[in-house]
Amino acid sequence: MKIVKQSAVVLFLVLSLGFVGCGDKKPETKESEAKVVAKTTEATKGEAKTEAKQSDAKFVLKFSHVVSENTPKGKAAKFFEAKLEELSGGQIDVQVYPSSQLYKDKAVLKAIKMDSVQMACPSFSKFGKIVPQLALFDLPFLFRDIDHLHKVQDTDVGAKLKDMVNAKGFIALDFWDNHFKQLSSSKKALLLPTDAAGQKFRIMSSKVLEAQFKAVGANPQMMPFSEVYSGLQQGVIDGQENTNSNIFTKKFYEVQSHLSVTNHGYLGYLVVMSKKFWESLPADLQKNVKQAMKEATAKERIWAQELNDSQFAKIQEYAKKTGKLEIHNLSAEQIQAWRDAVSPIYSQFYDDAMIGKSLIDGAINTK
Repeated sequence: MKIVKQSAVVLFLVLSLGFVGCGDKKPETKESEAKVVAKTTEATKGEAKTEAKQSDAKFVLKFSHVVSENTPKGKAAKFFEAKLEELSGGQIDVQVYPSSQLYKDKAVLKAIKMDSVQMACPSFSKFGKIVPQLALFDLPFLFRDIDHLHKVQDTDVGAKLKDMVNAKGFIALDFWDNHFKQLSSSKKALLLPTDAAGQKFRIMSSKVLEAQFKAVGANPQMMPFSEVYSGLQQGVIDGQENTNSNIFTKKFYEVQSHLSVTNHGYLGYLVVMSKKFWESLPADLQKNVKQAMKEATAKERIWAQELNDSQFAKIQEYAKKTGKLEIHNLSAEQIQAWRDAVSPIYSQFYDDAMIGKSLIDGAINTK
């Protein structure tokens, strides 16, 4: 009897608390209920779609990169994802991980070798110790224009470089653009190579870039990319070289007084795939990968050019509005003077263990 009374008390308290809670909460309207149902239904559909995609796929391809999805590289990765899934009929599930969600560029090549991730597109500099011949793209004034550059990448020289990468245990798929580099300084206008004499220029780790600046009497200073803005601001370095997109996004133009349009060097990426993953694919799916990559590369080049042009326009707007930056469009004669000053360094890299004369001559002679 005692137990029954205690149970009744407990039940009474529970019900009382329940009513108090309900009294504090406003009743759901029909509209809010409908929204909840709609969201739940949509979520269920999304989950079902993802599950269907994964269940149909025979292969999962993780594509890791370090930039945001709205960049040329990021947009091209998403395009590749959609195109390959379409071409493969859903047999390959491509999963793109932007903004270093999986790996940074320094670690991703090791992850590719281990097949922890199946694709990546690091900058050429990350291959420095693996395939030093990719420093070909660092050579100043080697490429006449962007069309010449792409012809080099898409024909014999590009194929040889890919073979060298493949020999190191990767599958090299294609070259993607950042773009051509420009020169800037806080000291004086860089119109002729003699103007660079005595100035301190930031470089990334590269024997070619070191030789390039020494050839014009400048002092190359190796510095992490993340420190360039403060280095320019504090006068640790006088100038730098970079693409318009890098100059704009990192606001280097704010701490420089002169920008020369030289297009003297190139920054790009190499899209690579895990050899283990590639060899696991049947021939028809390998063909699909190549086709999707070909189309993605064409798109990436267009987007990179558009970004380069639009961000250079914004730098020009800043220069016009503030008067703090002078932009110098060099004449053909001035460009030739720079080329004459730095091209003698090519012979320093004729050794096949560095770049190789055949690759350099092959690039120069590509029509």
